[in-house]
Amino acid sequence: MSGDGARRGARGLAVDLGVFAIGVFSWLFIAGERLNGGMPSPPWLFDVDMATGLLALPLLWMRRRWPVQAAVALVVASVYAETVAFPLIVMLFSVVVRRPLRTAAWVFAAAFAAGIGYMLLRPDEMSVAGSLGFSLALLAATAGWGMFVRYRRQLQARAAQAERDERERARQRARDELARELHDMLGHRLSLLSLHAGGMEYRPDAPAGELARAAGVVREQSQLAMRDLREIIAILRAPIGELPQPTMGDLRDLVEEARPAMRVDLRVDVEGEVPERAGRTAYRIVQEALTNARKHAEDGPVSITVEGRVHDGLGVTVVNGPGRDTGPGSGHGLIGLEERAALAGGRLEYGPGADGGWRVHAWLPWSA
Repeated sequence: MSGDGARRGARGLAVDLGVFAIGVFSWLFIAGERLNGGMPSPPWLFDVDMATGLLALPLLWMRRRWPVQAAVALVVASVYAETVAFPLIVMLFSVVVRRPLRTAAWVFAAAFAAGIGYMLLRPDEMSVAGSLGFSLALLAATAGWGMFVRYRRQLQARAAQAERDERERARQRARDELARELHDMLGHRLSLLSLHAGGMEYRPDAPAGELARAAGVVREQSQLAMRDLREIIAILRAPIGELPQPTMGDLRDLVEEARPAMRVDLRVDVEGEVPERAGRTAYRIVQEALTNARKHAEDGPVSITVEGRVHDGLGVTVVNGPGRDTGPGSGHGLIGLEERAALAGGRLEYGPGADGGWRVHAWLPWSA
C-alpha cells in the first residue's frame, strides 16, 4: 500500500473507532438516564430498547458500504427504540453524503414517519408539538451537515479532476511540440537528400568527381536520417522531457551541414548567453527557412543574420535570393514558425524580397 493509501486507511480506522466509541457512550448515557429518571411504559420496552441499541452499534461499521440498508433497519427500529438515535443520525448523514439525493429524501421521509410512530407508541415521552419539532430540527441539521460535506467533496473531486485534465493537456501540448520538432528535423534532412538526388538526376553528365561527392552526401544524409529515425523511436518510447533540444550553439553545425549544397552566409552578433527557449526557437526558424530555400530557391544564396542584446531581444533574419523552385509547398512550415514565435512571446514576419527572393525575420524576447 502506498503512503497516501496507508494514511487514508489509518485515518478511516481512527474515525470508525471514534464513531463506534461515541455510539457506545450514547447507549450507556441513555441507559443511565432511564435507570435514574424512570422506566418507560410498559417496563419490558426498556429491555427491548437496550437490546436493539446494542444490535444497532455494529451497523455503524456498515455506513460506507451499505448506508441505505442500515439506515432503513435503524429507521424501523427507531419507531420503538430511543437507543438507536445516534446510529440513525450517523447513517442518515452517510446516506446524504454517499447516495443520490432522491434516495436520501425517501430515507429522511421514512425517518420522520418513524418519529411520528415513536410519538404514538410512547406518548408520555414528549408533547406532540415538541416531538415533531425535535424530529424536524434533528433531521434538518443532519441533512444540512451531510449536504455540506457532500458538496465539499464534490468540489475537491472537481478540483482533482481539473488538475488531472490540466496535466493531460500539458502532456498533449508536449506531444504537439514533439510532433513539430520531429517534422522540422526530418524535413530538414529529407530536403538535403532531395536536393542532392535531384542534382544527380538533372546533371547526369557532370564530372565523375562531382557525382561521387553528391552520392557521398546522399549516403551520409541517408545514414543521418536513419539515425534520426532511431532517435525518434527512442524519444517516443521515453518520457517527453527527455527529448533533446537544439540550442544556439547548434546553429553553426546546422549551417555547415547545409553548405555542401547551398551558398550560405552566417553572421552572429550576440552579446551574452541566449536563453534556452529563445535559442531553440531561433534554431528552428533558421532550420525551416533553410528547408524552404532548398525547396523554392535551390540555386539562390542564403544570408542568415542573428543579432541579440539583453535589453533588445534576439533578432533572426534569413534572406534567400531567387532560384529554381523544385516543388510546391504546403505553407504549414511558416504557419508553424509563426505559432512557435508567438508561443515564445515574439513575432514573425515573412514575404518576398525586392530581388524576387524571400525574407523571414523574427524577433524574440531575451527572456523567452
